[in-house]
Order: sequence, then C-alpha cells, then structure tokens
Amino acid sequence: MLDLITCILPVDRETEIEKTLKTLRASGLVSRIFLIGESGLVYNSKDISHIANGNLLSTQTIREVASKITTRFTLIYTKSLPLDLGQNALFRMMQVSKVSAAGMVYSDYYEHQNGVVKSHPVIEYQDGSLRDDFDFGSLMLYRTEALVSASLRMDQDFEFAGLYDLRLKVSQREKLVHLPELLYTELELDGRKSGEKLFDYVDPRNRVKQLEMERASTLHLKAVAAWLPPIFREVIFSTEDLELEASVIIPVRNRVKTIADAIKSVLTQETEFDFNLIIVDNHSTDGTTALIQSFAESDDRIIHVIPGRKDLGIGGCWNEAVNHSQCGKFAIQLDSDDLYIDNKVIQNIVDAFYEQNCAMVVGSYQMVNFNLESIPPGLIDHKEWTPENGRNNALRINGLGAPRAFYSPVLSEIQVPNVSYGEDYALGLAISRHYKIGRIYNPLYLCRRWDENSDSSLDISTMNSHNFYKDKIRTLELWARQQLVKDEQ
Repeated sequence: MLDLITCILPVDRETEIEKTLKTLRASGLVSRIFLIGESGLVYNSKDISHIANGNLLSTQTIREVASKITTRFTLIYTKSLPLDLGQNALFRMMQVSKVSAAGMVYSDYYEHQNGVVKSHPVIEYQDGSLRDDFDFGSLMLYRTEALVSASLRMDQDFEFAGLYDLRLKVSQREKLVHLPELLYTELELDGRKSGEKLFDYVDPRNRVKQLEMERASTLHLKAVAAWLPPIFREVIFSTEDLELEASVIIPVRNRVKTIADAIKSVLTQETEFDFNLIIVDNHSTDGTTALIQSFAESDDRIIHVIPGRKDLGIGGCWNEAVNHSQCGKFAIQLDSDDLYIDNKVIQNIVDAFYEQNCAMVVGSYQMVNFNLESIPPGLIDHKEWTPENGRNNALRINGLGAPRAFYSPVLSEIQVPNVSYGEDYALGLAISRHYKIGRIYNPLYLCRRWDENSDSSLDISTMNSHNFYKDKIRTLELWARQQLVKDEQ
C-alpha cells in the first residue's frame, strides 16, 4: 500500500467544502478523497470520488469505501463544516500510528465557536469506553489494514451505527491511541450548555438510532466475552423484624433554596408501613443545617446526620445513611433539589421490589425548571432498559435513570464509591452484574434543572474528568463481567 492517506468526509448541499479540500491537499499526504452524500457539487478531479447516495454512518457506505482504499492510512472527518489542519498534523498522526501500531489515532483540537477559538482536549480510550458518544473529535486516522479487517467483520447492516460498529470492531484487535496535541481546528455550531446536552441519548426523537447503537454494543460485548444473559440471583428479602420498611435518603450540601420542598414531598407520602427520612447534611454553610433542624424538631421521622468526616462526596454520604442503625429495609433516593411527584411514590417503589424480585428499582422523572414548569425533553423514562438486555446496554449509556432505590443489605455489602459524580452509575452496574433491576416507567419525581445543578454548565476539563471516571467504571465492570463469564464456562 502507498504510504499516503485516503480521506473520507460527508457533504451535503450546505457544505462549505473548498476550505477543507484545500487544507487536505496542502498536506501533500492525501492521495484520494471520498465525498459521501448529496452535495449538488461536481468535481472533475482525479483525486476526488463522490458516493452521492452514501451515508458516512451506514455500514453499507463503510464497506463500499473500504473496498476501494489503496493507501496505508484512512482519514475520516465526520463533519461537513470547514476543517483547518495544523502544521504537519497528518504527518504527526501517521508518525504516531507507525510507532504505536495503532488501529486508530485521534487528537486534541481547537474549537471555533461564536468567533472564539479555544482548545478542546479529549480523553484516553479505555476498554470500557463503550459510549457511542465518546468524543474523539471529528478527525480520526485509521490504519487501513485495521479498518478493512474490521469492515469485513461487520456482519449486520446499520443505517446510523455503522461508524460506531467500525470503531468497536477495530478496538477488539487494535489500540485506539490518543495524541494529546492540538492538531486541527473545527467549527462548532452546538452552543448548548453541558446540562442541555446531557439527555440527548434518552430523547424520544433519537430512539431509532439508540436501538441500533444498542445492537452494535451488544455484538461487541459478545465478541469480547462480557455479555451476560438475563439470568439473575434470587433476592431473598429479610424476614427479620425490622422496625422500618423504608428510608428516604437525601445527601445535601448548601441547598437552602430547595431542601424544604424535598423534605415536604417526603413527609406527605402515604404508605402502609412506617418509613423515615435520613438527611446527610455534608457540613452546609448557607443555612441548610438550621432549616433541616427546624423540620426535625417537629417530625421524629427525620434523622438529621452531620458526618464526622469532612472528606465525603455524595457516595460517602450515602454510605453514612445506609449504614445508619435506623436505615430501613429499602433505601430510596431523593436529591436535595428535587421532589416526589405525588404522595404514593414510596409505596409504589416498595411494592415494585416485591413484585419484581429485584435488588434495585429505578423509576422515571419529569424534567422541570426551578419553578417546576415542564421543560424539554420532558419525561425521562429510560425505556431502552429491557429485562433481556438492560444490564448489558447499561455499559453503553450514560446513566440508569432515577429515582433509585436499593435493598439495603445488598447496598451495604457493595458500598458506594466516595465520589460526587457517577457513584450511582457505578452502583447500578455492580448490582446489575448479579441482580435484577426493577423498573417503574411512570414519573415518580420532578427533576429540577437550574443554574446550581452540579452538571448545569461544565467546562471541558470537568466534563473530561467526569467522562474519564465513568469510562473507568465501565472498564472495571467490563473486566468483572469477563471474569464472571470465564468462571462460569
């Protein structure tokens, strides 16, 4: 094969293609360019081929292009917006691919948005980086041999998940190498805050795409011996004479604006059994502590806990609560800025444990603003969770839903990671490895989205830190499941 690059990029009738073609040709390393999609443009050039009916995300297009590549490397640019390559960018990516024998190389980049250019670092790829929205940037250099090999193993046709399937199949045999250098500049038109992008994967409008992504992910988990069949341990609920059937747990720090609403929504619950409310007040300084105490003085169902430690995240606060002597049989989550949707939530959750014989129950919630007015995308019900494949698909998606509730003995055995992001996800993955997770698809609480949410508007460094941690959790869980599969063979 020629020690050059074939470039693949999507086009449409609105594409500004000339700047991208100029920067690619200026590198002196691109010998052929495939334009994918309807553009209305005609190029009479030997180095350009046009697949007008193609779709860069489809399996069919990837197979077609892969069969025509004669160069050692293949560059895929996923945007139809202008691309500006940095000095020696493609040479550098080729150089790294050669010395590392990588199947694919990706890099940090500059992001041009609203007239401002800023750096956009990305993160290292891990075994558990199974998210279909993993941020590689828009430019990826594949070693053609690895790309072609993967394309020949793509035995299912996807319209939207083809590129995702390709990446997974390359990763099964090859390294995906992150180069922490800012090698190019791309235009970014999505100016939404991080909190507004957070729920794209559960938006009903993306349902068809998500089902394809699940199929591709499931194929991958089977290929790497990490897929688990829908066989679960039976949950034997304790028959000992516990004083309380349930405890609602609220970890809180500095939520004086919302904690009263949360408390009231718990105290007005109607149940056939006794329950309490354990509030773990993580050393608040804004008046939250006094407000909680005023409620506790008038209602003995409230257990106000101020931890002795000062190094606790949300997960550590959960451990304080579930290990408390007054914690009930079932531990039910409520965030300090949210509230239950009606007075039957606790009863419905506890009923679900017994009816579905599960160690964890996940409900659904309605997105609202601070004033409790409904906002898009509305109901978050995580219907992608199925009894047959939910715990496998959980390794691909970014969360399991809420509110969450746990059979306390199982939660006490596992313990919650002492972090303030992703602790619930880690717990759900660990529980689902062995136990069934029950689901309630009716909305159980109102989830406030406002400026003081922890994920409302995150900078790229914080987002990368969060995503790296969740990928690490997925990696550890993937390894655990591979070992489980091996042990059961």
